[in-house]
Amino acid sequence: MTTEELLATCWTTAGAAVPGSEDERSPLSLRERVEAAGAAGFTGFGLLYPDLVEAERTYGLAGIRSIFEDNRIRHIELEFITDWWNGGSRHTAVVLKAAEALGARHIKVGPDVEDRPWDIDSWAREFAALAAQAGGVGARLGVEFLPWSNLKTVHDGLRLVEAADHPAGGLIIDVWHTERAGTAPAELAKVPGAYIVGVELDDADAQVVGTLFEDTVRRRRLCGEGSFDLTGIITALRATGWSGPWGVEILSDEHRALPVREAAEAAYRSAAALLG
Repeated sequence: MTTEELLATCWTTAGAAVPGSEDERSPLSLRERVEAAGAAGFTGFGLLYPDLVEAERTYGLAGIRSIFEDNRIRHIELEFITDWWNGGSRHTAVVLKAAEALGARHIKVGPDVEDRPWDIDSWAREFAALAAQAGGVGARLGVEFLPWSNLKTVHDGLRLVEAADHPAGGLIIDVWHTERAGTAPAELAKVPGAYIVGVELDDADAQVVGTLFEDTVRRRRLCGEGSFDLTGIITALRATGWSGPWGVEILSDEHRALPVREAAEAAYRSAAALLG
């Protein structure tokens, strides 16, 4: 299939959990999810903040690390810190502590989904400060731009990370967001490789149904089953020097209804076929 390493982002193994709902926690145990990811072939795993808190309560951080090690998971992604641009988030301390204990590869932060005006100097200062904290625990910090937020495109994200100018800070490039923002693969190929912290693969139909948020949460498709030029996108990202781990983020009503092992296997198989 592929010699590339793949990371199952948090929603890919979360079962019936839905982003933006009142309780975003997965109904599945962390052990069940990690075992499914490892059995499918993933060597990376993403964990959402509410699930991190629940898992720490159940297993302790040392127990979580053991579960990852037992299933050959070596690339850990933690998400999602929001409201960091206001001088700190209530999630920050918990995530940083976990990142250090688990040997996390990177931490994801979000933009302002209410699309309010932002001051680049202030945002760059706060992003650099948080990147320094992430670097201090051995991780990198990646901001994920979203086409309905104040950071809509890869270019908006680059403005921020270039202004912050911290080696531990960079971008999370989810191809759903670049495609829905109309960013051509040739533009992705121009992104400096040093600024890419993570990449997420997925697919979708050509037409958006409902709002962008509804479309991304309910109607993503497995890689190769939608309209995206994933071969061109992967070629462009490789041109930057990116070599993985490649995140796979599948979000849909259909995917959430699958047994977790079947969901993980389908996500891995479809992405690996393209990367191979």
